[in-house]
Amino acid sequence: MGKVDFSEELMKYIQSMDRDNSVVQFSIPGKGRFTLVFQEDDNSIKSEVDANPELEIMINESRKQYKKGLGMSTSELIKSLSSKNFV
Repeated sequence: MGKVDFSEELMKYIQSMDRDNSVVQFSIPGKGRFTLVFQEDDNSIKSEVDANPELEIMINESRKQYKKGLGMSTSELIKSLSSKNFV
């Protein structure tokens, strides 16, 4: 299990994940232990939307807000974190 002290370290874990390296365990001091699982399934979102039409509405609304600059990508979120977030 790795220890994550900086957001850059967390991003390295995420970027290194693929089909062969699909599970990563790490800890963030002051927060706890995490298990990150990479799941490659193109149909997962579609099947979820088919099962729950409200989810499609939420996704479309989220996309509109992101286009208006009211949201952030995962990369932007990770970049916004500082060491203070991990204490």
